[in-house]
Amino acid sequence: MKIKDRFEHIIAWFSENVPVAETELHYDDPFGLLVAVILSAQCTDKRVNIITPGLLADFPTPEVMASSTSEIIFDYIRSISYPNNKARHLVGMAQKLVSDFGGIVPDDIEKLQTLPDVGRKTANVIASVVFNKPAMAVDTHVFRVSERLGLTTNSKNPLETELQLVKYIPEELIPKAHHWLILHGRYICLARKPKCEECGLTECCRFYQNNND
Repeated sequence: MKIKDRFEHIIAWFSENVPVAETELHYDDPFGLLVAVILSAQCTDKRVNIITPGLLADFPTPEVMASSTSEIIFDYIRSISYPNNKARHLVGMAQKLVSDFGGIVPDDIEKLQTLPDVGRKTANVIASVVFNKPAMAVDTHVFRVSERLGLTTNSKNPLETELQLVKYIPEELIPKAHHWLILHGRYICLARKPKCEECGLTECCRFYQNNND
């Protein structure tokens, strides 16, 4: 199957079978999502969603969080993975938002990456989810599923995966496609034991075809 045909088939399947695809992180505003995404690194969305309501109730804006300390923030997020580092990053991120951006989360990917602990993946998530920009965030699920399906080939890092994906996915579908791949990886195309028997994409999946010839 040619790569263009593979993309078209997979996009058509997702469009029909997963018409609604969005982040599972709970948030009320751009700052809330930014906090949640930073906390979600190597941690489940479910755990993050338990933590963020209490945290953001007491620190609802960059200004309020910026005036706090990592020690105080730590007490709110101690059940999250790597709480010491994340507490320090959250305070630093809030302070940078206040000092450099007037307390407003920027919609520019490069500007977002100037914030502490905001790499390209996190910046793309914010740009895509909040501002509906054609940004493809590549996490471990997107990286794995793209390679298994055959949407990417011999990708060595998230940036290579991102560039291969956006080459063939229509710009207006990129924000949704990001969630299609994440959710597929989270619930069907599991890392250790993919649920191929439940997957509707086996007929065009390179991983399935290679393991069932």
